[in-house]
Amino acid sequence: MTKTRVEDLDWNNLGFKYHNLPYRWTDTFEDGKWQGGHLTQDSNLVFNEAAEELHYGQEVFEGLKAYRRKDGGINLFRPDQNAKRMKNSAERLMMEAYPEEEFIKAIKEVVKANEDFIPPYGSGGTLYIRPFMLGTQEVVGVTPSDRYIFRAYATPVGAYVKGLNPMPYVISEHDRAAHKGTGQAKTAGNYAASLYPSFLAKKQGFADCLFLDPREHQYIDEFSGANFYGITKDGQFQTPKSESILPSITKKSLLKIAEDMGLNPVETKISVDELDKFEEVGAMGTAAVISPVGSITYKGKKHVFHSETEPGPITQKLYDTLFGIQVGDLPDKYGWVVKLT
Repeated sequence: MTKTRVEDLDWNNLGFKYHNLPYRWTDTFEDGKWQGGHLTQDSNLVFNEAAEELHYGQEVFEGLKAYRRKDGGINLFRPDQNAKRMKNSAERLMMEAYPEEEFIKAIKEVVKANEDFIPPYGSGGTLYIRPFMLGTQEVVGVTPSDRYIFRAYATPVGAYVKGLNPMPYVISEHDRAAHKGTGQAKTAGNYAASLYPSFLAKKQGFADCLFLDPREHQYIDEFSGANFYGITKDGQFQTPKSESILPSITKKSLLKIAEDMGLNPVETKISVDELDKFEEVGAMGTAAVISPVGSITYKGKKHVFHSETEPGPITQKLYDTLFGIQVGDLPDKYGWVVKLT
């Protein structure tokens, strides 16, 4: 695949897609130890047709971003949390976790090596970094691999959902992850399970779907690729507490920001029958950042929130605060930002 050139990129119209940048980080686990990671220009992976990941899905991944500051410097946002979450995901999938300090080193090296591809400040773009790990041992029976590849690549992206434009969603009749399954791990199978429900939602004219808990189908879990939050009519920030949703780093950050904004944030079980208690609703995640939800349709009934055309004032403030910290426009009193330059 041809390498992407900086001069071929339109910073204001990047979309959310893959670009083949010059460098990525690679490492292998074999003979009981990680062999030592390094940068490579080869964007291809080669493994046997019987590789564990191809047949039994032993794979985990992460997603984080590098941000260009107004002074031209580069920020990372809480990469230590991504390192910890990937370790937890790997352990759930019976994989050899990549050392957290090596994870952070890999991210820094990939960003610095591809620095020219970080979108400029004010463009709305970021450099998205995708670390992942997969089992490569040749297997036929169902058993964990004893060999792994760790890889981290980067690609410049625009907004996952362009602008703070409220979008319509629908409650899915399908499940994203099983009760006490792998919902709290960031693994490919969870996302594969969401593809068909997401397709059905979009076919009906919705932006995507919202999943309920897989045990009772009564409580809100999460969207296909983002966590749910709602602002009640009396001004409280609420987000679901569930064993089957991904622990979101964005959610963790917004809970703290919401606390400092006086929104008395809480993680709690939220019944789907309580939708009308919310004045504002949004989706939150690394890719989405914050995306306002204009409406949610459940069993044919459309529940409209603040507006179907404009973000609510609290959603706007949450977004401005979080993104302001990430790009360095606001002071980082939490110690979340890692400055590379």
